Amino acid sequence: MDIASIRKDYSLRSLDIRDVDANPITQFKSWFNEALDAEVLEANAMHLSTLSLDGFPNGRIVLLKEVDHGFVFFTNYTSQKGKEIHTNAKASLTFFWPELERQVRIMGEIKKVSPKESDDYFFSRPLASQIGAWTSPQSQVISSRTFLDENMDKVKERFLNEPIKRPEHWGGYRLNAIRIEFWQGRPSRLHDRICYQKNGAEWNLSRLAP
Repeated sequence: MDIASIRKDYSLRSLDIRDVDANPITQFKSWFNEALDAEVLEANAMHLSTLSLDGFPNGRIVLLKEVDHGFVFFTNYTSQKGKEIHTNAKASLTFFWPELERQVRIMGEIKKVSPKESDDYFFSRPLASQIGAWTSPQSQVISSRTFLDENMDKVKERFLNEPIKRPEHWGGYRLNAIRIEFWQGRPSRLHDRICYQKNGAEWNLSRLAP
């Protein structure tokens, strides 16, 4: 396989600084809706990058669940990512929508959402997902798949006799952005890049070289 020869020339659209919204959250919602309309596969999948406890960047794919004044996702607070966020709350998100030849990069600080927000989302999930949140000691070493199966059976039995509730170790985070970059693929690798940088309560816009 000749990996070096793999290339795609992007030519679907362009992006001009005069055409974007002054607020990057509004601009993101517009692009996100276009991704949904284009039936992008897993349009809400985003690469979350944190810093590991030994200082290395550490990434994984998580799912965006809400966009308000920040970007909300849910996970196990005692997982590896949860521990890393607790130690260093600075993180980044990356969306890539190849069907639209677009990428969005977001940097900011993460905080837990309120317990009510976590409860509301937890109880909107399918019962199997609620049970899964109780079943898995996320990121911990386990002996085998059998461990999960047996643990799930115990959880199911427990909640036959009592109402299920949200585990205290599971809930939401919100990334509050300080920098958001919108990238539109263009021919000859001369891509369009529009960057928003937070300055107090205002956003400064600039065009970046590809």
